[in-house]
Amino acid sequence: MKKHNLRKLTTWLVTTAFVVLVATFSLFDQPVANAQTEIPSITTTPSTTTPPITSVAANVRRLLNTKECVGCNLMGAKLKDANLQGASLENANLQNADLERANLQGTNLQAANLQGADLGKANIMGGNLQGANLFDADLEKANLTDTNIEGANFQKADLEDVIRPQGFIIQ
Repeated sequence: MKKHNLRKLTTWLVTTAFVVLVATFSLFDQPVANAQTEIPSITTTPSTTTPPITSVAANVRRLLNTKECVGCNLMGAKLKDANLQGASLENANLQNADLERANLQGTNLQAANLQGADLGKANIMGGNLQGANLFDADLEKANLTDTNIEGANFQKADLEDVIRPQGFIIQ
């Protein structure tokens, strides 16, 4: 009889210890459980880093009105003769865009995709093309004076009569 009671007592003690251990670990996880049940706040103001507008036409209107379109999709945009002086177009997709004779003086085009873009006779003086993709772009007679071109891809770009920044060598 004593062995039977001793076995019950041992089983009860092991079960109690297990329950206490589980309860203790669940207390450590409590903040995570609370965070999952909270309702996230909803921001109603538009973000300045990720534009809420996705259509190219709407992005062109936004760019022309605000001179800001960071990360925008401007693929194939018609911006011939546009005044985009000082615009912010970092990480924008301007693939096959028409920027012929555009004023891009002081414009930030860092890491922008300008593959196949027409930048013929564009004024990019003092702009930032650092890390930009200009593969197969037309830069004929474009002005790149004092433009940051560090890490830019000019592979297969048309650089005929381009006004080059100091130290820029055409290969």
